[in-house]
Amino acid sequence: MKRIWAAAGAAVLMTAALPGAAKTKEACAVARPDDGVLKAFAARYFVAADNAAIDALVACLDNPDSAIRDDFAFALWTQGLRGKHLDADGLRHAKQRLTAILAAPDDSAGFRRPFAVLALSEVARADRVEPLLTETELHGLAATGATYLRGVTDYRGFVEGQGWRHGVAHGADLLMQLALGPRLARADADLLLGAIAAQVAPPGSHAYIHGEARRLARPLQFLARRPDIDDAAWAAWFQTLHPGDAPRWKAPYSSAEGLGAVPQQQRIRRRRLCRAASGSRDPQVRRLAPLAAGLLKSAA
Repeated sequence: MKRIWAAAGAAVLMTAALPGAAKTKEACAVARPDDGVLKAFAARYFVAADNAAIDALVACLDNPDSAIRDDFAFALWTQGLRGKHLDADGLRHAKQRLTAILAAPDDSAGFRRPFAVLALSEVARADRVEPLLTETELHGLAATGATYLRGVTDYRGFVEGQGWRHGVAHGADLLMQLALGPRLARADADLLLGAIAAQVAPPGSHAYIHGEARRLARPLQFLARRPDIDDAAWAAWFQTLHPGDAPRWKAPYSSAEGLGAVPQQQRIRRRRLCRAASGSRDPQVRRLAPLAAGLLKSAA
């Protein structure tokens, strides 16, 4: 009997010491450090983490409690990847797990996919700093990010008592990390540009008010530095943003959908595209200024 209890006690102690140990199901299946210091805890967690431990942390990213979802799970994820504590196999597993989440329907609360794509932005950053993914895997990540951003229809940003969803901004963060990478192919860049264009002024009456405009503009600035996207290609891309013949553009103040389009253009096109292009010291970025100015004039 003593040996049975001793074995049971040892099992409990071993479980508590594992990085994926659970304290309470409601809180998160990953036990938080008692001292609240995530930087040192991240090193211990990821060094010992197997695929199950990575999955356990990923599962915390859709927790309804923003203190767990944002302040713990995503903060720990960021510390782990930026501290280079996750090896290539772990990074590859995380990419596959997060990509599968984006391919599936969102949870009813709407947190799972926005935070999965935000976590993928850290995967892209880790690969940019120290290449770990193959060219094929990087292309797949670009396709995943573009497909996600293009398909966002839940435009909730911050909701009091719930925290952030911010699907458009989080998708743009992944695209920014990809745009910064020197290994991104031109075909991948075109995918990203198409996705950004789709969310510049999305259909419906939604108006961005939570910084989405700034986040969408950031990957554009880095894509503009690419020498393989010539002036003609940029002119064609900006042309896709020009107002069309739809009623929302012809009479924007006569409908809720039109009213949603007006602030979209003011925030994204004037405040972000024009200022970012004209204010940049990089000649590659500055060449977009006339195109952005023409776009603004057409939307006046």
